[in-house]
Amino acid sequence: MSTAVDTLLSGGTCLMDHAYLIPGQERETVEALVRGYRKVGIRAVIAPLIQDLPFASGFPKGCLLPQSASPRSAAEWLALMEALIDEFHAPADGIYIGLGPTGFHRCLDELLTGCAELSDRHQLCYHTHLLETRTQQRLAQERYGISAVQHLYHLGCLGPRTSLAHGVWIDEADLSLLASTGATLVHNPVSNLRLGSGLAPILKCLQAGLNVAFGCDGAASNDAQNLLEVIKLGTILHTVSDSDYENWLTPKRALHLATVGGAKGVNLGDRTGSLTPGMDADLVLYNLNHPSMLPRTNPLRLLVLGRPTQVVEAVWVQGQVRVAGGQVQTMDTSTLYQALQQQPLSLEIGRSQHHWVEAHYRSIMPKALTGD
Repeated sequence: MSTAVDTLLSGGTCLMDHAYLIPGQERETVEALVRGYRKVGIRAVIAPLIQDLPFASGFPKGCLLPQSASPRSAAEWLALMEALIDEFHAPADGIYIGLGPTGFHRCLDELLTGCAELSDRHQLCYHTHLLETRTQQRLAQERYGISAVQHLYHLGCLGPRTSLAHGVWIDEADLSLLASTGATLVHNPVSNLRLGSGLAPILKCLQAGLNVAFGCDGAASNDAQNLLEVIKLGTILHTVSDSDYENWLTPKRALHLATVGGAKGVNLGDRTGSLTPGMDADLVLYNLNHPSMLPRTNPLRLLVLGRPTQVVEAVWVQGQVRVAGGQVQTMDTSTLYQALQQQPLSLEIGRSQHHWVEAHYRSIMPKALTGD
C-alpha cells in the first residue's frame, strides 16, 4: 500500500506492479495486493513476476554464480496465470491482471510465447524487462545469435499491449523495428542511475516513433516511488547525450509521456491518460500557491522542472476522490507508516540483495564480458 500512497501523493492515478510472488503463496500474494490497492483506491495493473529458468541463467557463460533451484515450469505458470485472471481481473473496479514474464534472460521461449498468447486471448497488458544491463545484451547474442528485440519480435511477443522496462542497451538498429510493433518502452531514469545500468537512448527512441512512458521501478532499486521526481530527471537527463537543445524533451512533451504514453503502456489508452470526453474521470489538481510553483511564470515548466514536493492538492480516480487537501482520504496513512517503521531490517535486506544482483554483477563476471 505504501507504493500506492506514494503514487497518489505524487500525482499518479494508475500504477503497474511487476509483483514478486512469495513462493508457495502466489495466489495469496496477489489477493493481498488486490485488497491493498482497492483499499487505497488507485487503479492498478498487477503483472506477477514469473520465470521458468533459475537465477544464474540470466548471465552469460563463465560467470561465477551460486546455483539455485529451478522455478515452476512454463505450463505450471501459465495455468496459475489463467486462474489469477479468472479470479482477480476486474476492470470495473480498477484492478487489472497483466502478464509479467521476468525477461528473456530468465524465461524460456515457451513461457514468453505462452504469456503472449494469454495477453492476446484476454486483451491484457504484457510487461517484461528488456536489456537493463550490458550483460543481457551479450547474453541475447550468445543464446540466440540475434538481438533480444529481434528474438522477441520473431516469437510474436511485441505488440501494442507490450511494455518493456528499461531498454538501456537497445541496439540503435532495432529501434525502428520496436517502434513498428506499437510497443512501449518504460523509462526508469532513477533506477538506471541508482544501479549504474546506463542511460537509455530515450531521445533516439522518440525520434524512431516509439511510445515512451516513465517508471519509478521498484523501491528496492529506486528508494522512493515519487512520480514527479522521475519525470524531472527523465526530462533533463538526456541533455548529456545530445548537445542540440532542440532535440531535448520539453515539459509539454514530458507531460505527454507521463500521461498518454503511460496509459498506452499499461494497455489503458482507451480509458485514461487524457482529459477528453468518454474517458474515465482520472484527475489531478496541483497547488499553484506552493512555494515551488511561485512565481507563476509557467506552471507546467515549474511542475516538471522545479522542486515539486507536496504540490498535489487533490486526486480523483474513476471519478472518486482519493486525495483532498494533500491527504489520502481512503485510509489512515499514519497506521501504514507505523507498520513500516517496524520492518526496516527486512526491507533493507531486500534492497541489499537486489543491489548485489544488479549493481555489482561486474565483480562476478570475467572482464572480457563486462568490457573492462
